[in-house]
This record gives sequence, C-alpha cells and structure tokens, in this order.
Amino acid sequence: MLALVGLAFGVALGSAVVPLISIEMFVLGLCTRWPDVSFWIVGLAVAVGQVLGKLLYFYAARGDIHLPKFLHREPKDKPSRLKRWFGPGTRVHRWNTWIHVRCRAHPNWMAGTHAVSSLVGVPPFMATTVLAGFAGMSTAMFVVTGMAGRFARFSFLAASPAVVMAWF
Repeated sequence: MLALVGLAFGVALGSAVVPLISIEMFVLGLCTRWPDVSFWIVGLAVAVGQVLGKLLYFYAARGDIHLPKFLHREPKDKPSRLKRWFGPGTRVHRWNTWIHVRCRAHPNWMAGTHAVSSLVGVPPFMATTVLAGFAGMSTAMFVVTGMAGRFARFSFLAASPAVVMAWF
C-alpha cells in the first residue's frame, strides 16, 4: 500500500509540473483497481504532490526562481504578429496590466479564488497558481488554500469508485 501511495504522490508531482498528465484519471484508475487503499490517504498524497509541484510555478511567477537563459526569448528586429495583437498599446495589454495592478493591490483576493480553483478546477488551477505568484500571495496562504481544496477534491474523487459500486 505504501508503494501505491508513493506512486500517487509521484504522478501528482509530475502532473503538477507537466500539465499533460491527468491526475484525475490516475486517481480513479488507482482506486478502482485497488479499492482497499484508503481514499483519504490517496487524497492527501495527491494533494501534497500537486501543491509541491505547483510551488515551482508560484515561485517563478513571484520572481523567486529565475528561468534558465534558454527559456528567455531573444528580441527580434521585426515585431511578430503576437506583438501586434498583444503588445504594448493594445487592448489585451491594457487588460493584462489592469489585472496585474489589481492583483498587486489586493493579494488576499487571490486566496478565495485560489481556494475555489483548487477545489473545483474553475478557473484553472494552473492559472490561479501563476496569478497568486504575480499577486504576491504569501507562501503559507498559497499552501493552505491549495492543500485544503486539493485534499477535498482528490479525496472525493478517490472515494467515488466505492460510492458508485455501493449503489449497484
């Protein structure tokens, strides 16, 4: 059982860093195949893995982690199409600046948004993670809200195969 919990933690950590991995499908498959694994232990392992993985994005958005040089774009002479659509002076750029200023002015607003996102998934958890970093949310608030929501979400998800089987 300890190996399954460690595997769930590892997959959750990987899915937090590489968002192409579906941790929800993994949790459902794990709890369907091995129903004797406690749902709250799986929920806790997955929540810890998810929040630890998202801390990388959170710290990068806050500016505490600097990205390697090869991930930085080199300036070009000719502006690209993206620059023309999203660059300075455009409506999208003004909207982005407005959001950034609001997030900096009210970092605690992100606590509620991040908690709802970690539980429901709307707005996307990845987006609220980055916005929480931009807003300057404290690390403790980020971890507490993320852990609470992710634990509730994945505990419910891990218990759902047993609940469905009890109906039949």
